[in-house]
Amino acid sequence: MKQAIIIGAGPAGLTAAYELLKKTNIKPIVYEATDKIGGISQTVNYKGNRMDIGGHRFFSKSDKIMDFWKEILPLEDEKNSPEKKDKIFLIRNRISRILFLKSFFDYPITLSKKTICNLGIVRLFKIGISYLKVRVFPVKPEKSLEDFYINRFGKELYETFFKDYTHKVWGVPCSELPSDWGAQRVKGLSVTKALLQAIKPKKKETSLDQKDLETSLISMFMYPKFGPGQLWEELATLIEKKGGEIHLNSKVIASKVEDEKIVELKIENNGKEEEIIGFDYVFSTMPVRDLIGSMEGKVPENTRDVAKGLVYRDFMTVGLLLKDVLIKEKDGQPLKDNWIYIQEKDVMVGRLQMFNNWSPYMVKDKKNIFIGMEYFVDEGDSFWNMEDESFIEFATKEMIHMGFINKEDVIDSVVVRIPKAYPAYLGTYKDFDQISDFTNKIDNLFLVGRNGMHRYNNSDHSSLASMRAVDNIVNGIKDKSNIWNVNVEKEYHEDK
Repeated sequence: MKQAIIIGAGPAGLTAAYELLKKTNIKPIVYEATDKIGGISQTVNYKGNRMDIGGHRFFSKSDKIMDFWKEILPLEDEKNSPEKKDKIFLIRNRISRILFLKSFFDYPITLSKKTICNLGIVRLFKIGISYLKVRVFPVKPEKSLEDFYINRFGKELYETFFKDYTHKVWGVPCSELPSDWGAQRVKGLSVTKALLQAIKPKKKETSLDQKDLETSLISMFMYPKFGPGQLWEELATLIEKKGGEIHLNSKVIASKVEDEKIVELKIENNGKEEEIIGFDYVFSTMPVRDLIGSMEGKVPENTRDVAKGLVYRDFMTVGLLLKDVLIKEKDGQPLKDNWIYIQEKDVMVGRLQMFNNWSPYMVKDKKNIFIGMEYFVDEGDSFWNMEDESFIEFATKEMIHMGFINKEDVIDSVVVRIPKAYPAYLGTYKDFDQISDFTNKIDNLFLVGRNGMHRYNNSDHSSLASMRAVDNIVNGIKDKSNIWNVNVEKEYHEDK
């Protein structure tokens, strides 16, 4: 029987394994470097309280992906048998806002009475004039992310809502980020589309079919009852039931390339090394920098240099279990947001997650509130290396400073660190085609996933890339361009 080695048990790796089992006679063997299933889409369980790392809405414009997800976990339904009541997708309404100038703004920004009051007539007038100006005199060519944002929103709106937050996320100003990032994440969102959406008659969404909306405007989504990791843990169980293998704490430390093929892998498991040979295919979701760095054989020196220069942004979440919060809705109820973007300049926290609002089952005691304070950091910097207790104290002080909590309402706390959470379009990324050109020529190697492709993809894009890779094997297609085209096509949901 043919075998495929899959590096990484995140969405891309597990999707590849499942697709191979469904469509081929190739046995997938998954090696995951950590002790967790799901990659950045894992759910961290802390004393029965669950944390969603990064926040995951399950909605895709690809019917193939939506059907795939529902094949693993069905939608909530009164017809679900009792034993399946816990293994379901909930249907959730999306609410997210921006905290700026100590006021809440809708996200995305809408031209509402509240927005006008929060911004003030003078600032709003400047936003309108700068937007009209850029419609007549756009920045050409777009050399940076700053140019990209200004062309779509005007300079005043960019400086108000995009400039500082993006700097906080990536650690560098927008003027130093390539415009590619905007093409990946913002796509067709614009002031015009946001305004058109704002003036449409308001109606309560009753269907997940929202394909005519930009992703940032989607108001309904699916969500696993116990967090995103539940989906991938369930998929991992299905893979093993169907004959696949999954090995945790198994890190690839070396690979050997001969005659445009990966012929050998070296795995380290709990300090023991093992050589893997005799496989037919390799799906890699490990960071490209590490993959190329692990390769022995004829790898062009310029390709190695580009790989060494790739940059990543790392991620820390402080989970705070609370008795109560000070900031509430007008009716006195707890905030209903899934997450809140923090635009304030005097704090380092970038975003707040309200885990209760993703799913009420994320919190062990429903009388409590569980929030996640998200920080964008660099592995090895002062935040990353700070002792957990010190970092929790720092984060708690920021919450108190913003007026969210009283210190005495903190019941418990935890810190989670995720390295290489975001592949950055910095460093040598502009020369990334040298890596893709080289790896595309390795017949039995497929790069998939966020870190595998060094793309700021969502989990649906990662799974779709894996599906295309498996289809290429099934159909004998050597050209891998359809894999790289995921999330850069005008409408990636053409697969429907």
